[in-house]
Amino acid sequence: MPLLTESERRREQLLAILERDNVVRLTEAAAALDVSVMTVRRDLADLEGEGLLRRVRGGAISVIGPRPFGERQSEHSRAKEIIAEKALALVPRFGSIAFDASTTVITLAERLGPRSGLTVATNSYPTYAVLKAAPGVTPILIGGETEESTDTFVGPLAVQAAESLRYLRFFASASAIDSGYGTTEVSLAEAQMKRAFFRVAKELVLCIDSSKLQQQSTAASFELSRAAVLITELAPADPRLDEFRDVVELR
Repeated sequence: MPLLTESERRREQLLAILERDNVVRLTEAAAALDVSVMTVRRDLADLEGEGLLRRVRGGAISVIGPRPFGERQSEHSRAKEIIAEKALALVPRFGSIAFDASTTVITLAERLGPRSGLTVATNSYPTYAVLKAAPGVTPILIGGETEESTDTFVGPLAVQAAESLRYLRFFASASAIDSGYGTTEVSLAEAQMKRAFFRVAKELVLCIDSSKLQQQSTAASFELSRAAVLITELAPADPRLDEFRDVVELR
C-alpha cells in the first residue's frame, strides 16, 4: 500500500476531527496539525470540492444529507423529548393542525394524549400510525410519491392534498436552521411539501434541536420571520440562541 502524502494525511486528520466534533475550527485545527491557517483552509477547500464537508466562516461543518427515518429517530432523543414537552402546550384540544414528517415532531405525536376532536394531517406514515392510537384525534395521511431518502410522501398530489385543508398551526422541524437564511431541507421535494402545509396554516411552529443551529442544507424552506415561535431544547436565554433572538420568539 502506498504511503500517504503529507497533504493526504492532513485531510484524513481533518475528517477525523469533523467526525468527532461535527465541526472543524480553523485556528484549532492549524494548531493541532502544526500547520498554518492558510494550509488548513486549502485542505478544507479540497475536501469541500469532494463533497466531504461544507466550509463556513471560521472552518467547516459536516454535509447534511438525506437519511432514513429510523436512523434519524435515534439521534438527539433527549433533546426531542424536551422540545415535544414544550410544543405540547401549543397543540389545541380540537380543530385542525398539521405535523411534518420529522422525527422531532413524531416525538410530539407520541405525547399528545386525549383530545376533543382534533384533526392532524401529516405526510409521514409512522406519524400517522402513532396518531391513530390517540383518543379524540382524527389523523389524515397525506399521500403521494414516496421520497425514498426521507421515508415521506411528497410530490404534486401530496401538495394538492395538504393544501385542501386549513390548519391552525403547522408543527415542523428542519434539516438545518440559520439565523440569516432560515430553514433548509435535504431535498427540494421535502421543502416544497413543508411550504404547502404552511401556505394554509395560520401559524408555523418550528421544533428544532440545537445540533442544527447555524447550519445549512440543500433546499430553502422558510424565512425565520414567517415562524410564530422557535422551540429548541435550550433555555430561551441560552447564548447559542442569541443570533435568533431578534428574529423569532424563542421557547
